[in-house]
Amino acid sequence: MSPIQLGFLGLVFIGVVTALAGALALSRPNLAQQRLRDLTGGTPTADTQGSSGGWLQHLARLLRPISRLSAPEEGFEKSSVRLRFLHAGVRSPAAAPAFFGTKTLLALGLPMLGLAALNVAAWSLQTPQWLLLLLGLAALGYYGPNLVLSHAVARRQREIFENFPDALDMMTVCVEAGLGTEAAMVRVADDLQVKSPALAEELHLVNLELRAGADRERALRNLALRTGVEEVDGFVSMISQAERFGTSIAASLRVHADMLRTVRRQRAEEAAAKIALKLLFPLIFCIFPSLMVVLMGPAMIQIYRVLLPSMGAR
Repeated sequence: MSPIQLGFLGLVFIGVVTALAGALALSRPNLAQQRLRDLTGGTPTADTQGSSGGWLQHLARLLRPISRLSAPEEGFEKSSVRLRFLHAGVRSPAAAPAFFGTKTLLALGLPMLGLAALNVAAWSLQTPQWLLLLLGLAALGYYGPNLVLSHAVARRQREIFENFPDALDMMTVCVEAGLGTEAAMVRVADDLQVKSPALAEELHLVNLELRAGADRERALRNLALRTGVEEVDGFVSMISQAERFGTSIAASLRVHADMLRTVRRQRAEEAAAKIALKLLFPLIFCIFPSLMVVLMGPAMIQIYRVLLPSMGAR
């Protein structure tokens, strides 16, 4: 084994040992956090979940030195990644160093692990082949967290979109019963805690901004910015125009809720119409060959046993 390969194996060994040490450090119980949970009746509150003793803070502390290698040049606060974090519902200050540190660690660690696997398996690859493999592993490690973040954003936005018409219906009932817009949002957020925690959390944040002294239009604009859902942006514009022109908010909410239910039904119909096309390739490449083997297999065996010997005898 060459000295270069030995050096790479040494780096892989150091990386594995560091990962195990970090896992052990993360698995250590936090006595202060456990004490706070005991005092609150065993239910973790938002303060205890976001405290410095959480696993995310430990991970960010471990990866902070190497997170600068992949951090954006303009800074995290001014980058588009921060907006994607808000869309995914991630608001912890430790999320940025943990995210960028994970990207750097995977981009450097996966090629080392791939090279170690090639050495252990004794695969004879040409230089362009293993260079391409290492570059592919590095790209996977660097862009893999972006794919995970995009999936989290899409899942959260879909949850908000699917539950937003029901929230507007409940808000319409509350407004028609005599509640104000802020009180209706608080009541709807309390009722949506189980069905849609993401939407309930966003409505609670709007209420907190209003209590802090922000005007209603600014708080609603922040709601649309945090969610990134087009239908929520339309709801904010509708509320602002209804207050500006003096129209009935309950009637506007009812019309907007009907429109959103129509959009939700159309999207469901579109997804159902795409099922036939999505099933085409699995049917052709997976199911049809199996059916052909099951149906034509006995016939081919009979042909092989009966017809071929008779044809050979002639």
